[in-house]
Amino acid sequence: MPPNGLEKNDTRLRNINSNHKSERSTGNSAPRLLDQVRDAIRVRHYSLRTEQSYLGWIKRYILFHNKTHPKDMGVAHVEAFLSHLAVQGQVAASTQNQALSSILFLYKEVLKTALPWLDNVVRAKRPAHLPVVLTVAETQVILARVEGAAGLVIRLLYGTGLRLAEGLRLRIKDIDFAQRSIIVRDGKGQKDRITMLPEKLIEPLRAHLHVVKALHEQHLATGGGDVYLPHALERKYPHANREWLWQYVFPARDVSVDPRSGAVRRHHIDEKAVQRAMQHAARASGVGKHATPHTLRHSFATHLLEAGYDIRTVQELLGHKDVRTTMIYTHVLNRGGKGVLSPLDRW
Repeated sequence: MPPNGLEKNDTRLRNINSNHKSERSTGNSAPRLLDQVRDAIRVRHYSLRTEQSYLGWIKRYILFHNKTHPKDMGVAHVEAFLSHLAVQGQVAASTQNQALSSILFLYKEVLKTALPWLDNVVRAKRPAHLPVVLTVAETQVILARVEGAAGLVIRLLYGTGLRLAEGLRLRIKDIDFAQRSIIVRDGKGQKDRITMLPEKLIEPLRAHLHVVKALHEQHLATGGGDVYLPHALERKYPHANREWLWQYVFPARDVSVDPRSGAVRRHHIDEKAVQRAMQHAARASGVGKHATPHTLRHSFATHLLEAGYDIRTVQELLGHKDVRTTMIYTHVLNRGGKGVLSPLDRW
């Protein structure tokens, strides 16, 4: 995050964009800038996380230039902000590119500014890091130390190659026990795909869903039991949000307020709970690697390639658009020094 107190300037944002309720209540005036950004994001069905990220970077961009309106700024202002992030903020290349994507979205999709310099702003080059991968033995040790709903999520991530958010967003209808498959809805890039349902997780999942269904029936009896439905399906199917098939596979224990609509609903369990469970298990196991839930996705792909599965098959299971993204795991398969046997080991 940029220094110079940018994160402390939230009060200054009131002159740019006050709270959502007061902005929407004016009626006669045009939507303020950040509301326009928010609307443009929601029309495109971007995730809440993307919405929060874009709004955050756009706010910082405006504050960095003393609340100058973006339409009065140009390429020099964008590059100065990005340079500030890299030099003073020392942010990673991926973070700098995220900030740039947010600003480009503002100009192209909200302000509709057709400026040639938008396409000429140079993105930071991301370093080519190899992913952290666990061996099969290390994975087994870690999985043996996780339990409860978070433990079931962790086993599912390794057994299917799902991203953490994809696993937590699973609905009852997405799991097909008969076909031994899982449908991933609106994955990265808003694409659907199918992956396998591990045989070893069938009975644990059935037992878990038996408990979840009993809780859902209790919630229905007390007037609750509704969940968020994507893409305005709640208007098209008014009662679907309380149906069993639309419930989350891993629901949160308590209800929460939807940050977009303000409705009180039951969401899925928090990502942080799964991340903490994975962190504790990795430490307790003594595995000397920085293992996160996403490490299990890397390990899933690598272990499939080690088992001899075709890289195109692994690409489809992971949902990669380009096979070159999947090919990084072929480098992980090699031993140190690209698999070459050291002369020292020939003695």
